[in-house]
Amino acid sequence: MSNFDAASFLEHEIKAIREELGREKALIAVSGGVDSTVSAIIAYKALGENLICVFIDDNFMRYLEPEKVKQTLSSPPLNLPVKILDCRRRFMSAIDGLSDAEEKRKAFRETFYKVLGETAKEEGCRYLIQGTIKADILETQRGIKTQHNVLEQIGIDPFKSFGLKIIEPLKTLYKYKVREVARFLGVPEEVSERQPFPGPGLLIRVVGLMTEEKLEEIKQVTRIVEENFEDYRADQYFAAIFSGEADDASEIIERAVADTFTIKGISLRTRVLHERGTGIIDGKRVYGAILAVEAVDKDGTPLDFSYDKLEEMRIKIQKASPKTTRILYLLDKKKSIGYVVALRAVKTRDFITANIVEMPLKVLKETSQRITKERPKVAAVYLDVTPKPPATIEFE
Repeated sequence: MSNFDAASFLEHEIKAIREELGREKALIAVSGGVDSTVSAIIAYKALGENLICVFIDDNFMRYLEPEKVKQTLSSPPLNLPVKILDCRRRFMSAIDGLSDAEEKRKAFRETFYKVLGETAKEEGCRYLIQGTIKADILETQRGIKTQHNVLEQIGIDPFKSFGLKIIEPLKTLYKYKVREVARFLGVPEEVSERQPFPGPGLLIRVVGLMTEEKLEEIKQVTRIVEENFEDYRADQYFAAIFSGEADDASEIIERAVADTFTIKGISLRTRVLHERGTGIIDGKRVYGAILAVEAVDKDGTPLDFSYDKLEEMRIKIQKASPKTTRILYLLDKKKSIGYVVALRAVKTRDFITANIVEMPLKVLKETSQRITKERPKVAAVYLDVTPKPPATIEFE
């Protein structure tokens, strides 16, 4: 049982912001997520009209998200004055040609803070308030992945680089405590319980090279997944998209898969996707192989599974191939060539570790079949069956 006191926390943070800023203005970038929203409410209580709220439309948001977020945050009971900044072309230009996960994250971070620095200057602000939480800082400091909103903790001076002094009221809290604060504040459930969404958005769910086409596909696939998964208990669920290019796996990996599926009359195939997946092995970040496992009957229909069997398979594969960071299992496929989509649903308390959610097979089949039917350019849909570690929650 948590002994966290949301009221005392709020009182302390509001007072701290007032004491540091006095009558100065501050800028905050809101995303519609619980972290930035709670930070904005705290800052608004401290500063009133001296707080400037912006939503950066970087082109990596979900379908129609900028408009929906502005409507939610600007309306009662929150009443936050939100302005949308259209920066889509600028962000697409910044990541053009990049396929490495860390390079994409760093290019996003640089562009993100340049936009905020320029906006702050226009508005006469020196201060930036942001919703960095404890898990963001720990993962960046440990070298697992570069969170876009972590600067000072890794030696980047935000004032020297971008002309901003940063205030982070939530930096000592994990996500579940931020949600406690949101509930205490009376934040609508659509925000307080909102699915976590990475700062760089769909940029890191288009694994590898970003293209306009892949981005449009993942926006529509994400809409389908969120509609189908929302009634089931998962702390985070989403889809990622891949080029579909792959090579056959090594014999040692294929034997590990074959040792798991001993049913006669089925066809097994394991492929290594050309993209790499971020993982955690021995506490350090690695870019490991992503394996896509197919088990189909004589008609080409994917074999039904139990989660115990998938976990047995995962353990055998990772014992045979320790640098593998992701294991995917086929849910549905077409005969055509096209993109590959992976579905992921996890349960976690602190986002430092996570286990997969055992989604009903019926829901997974309906979701994967809907994706392949509605999105002609998607050729196959898989389920990610890897916990954190050895995987991270996001693929990049």
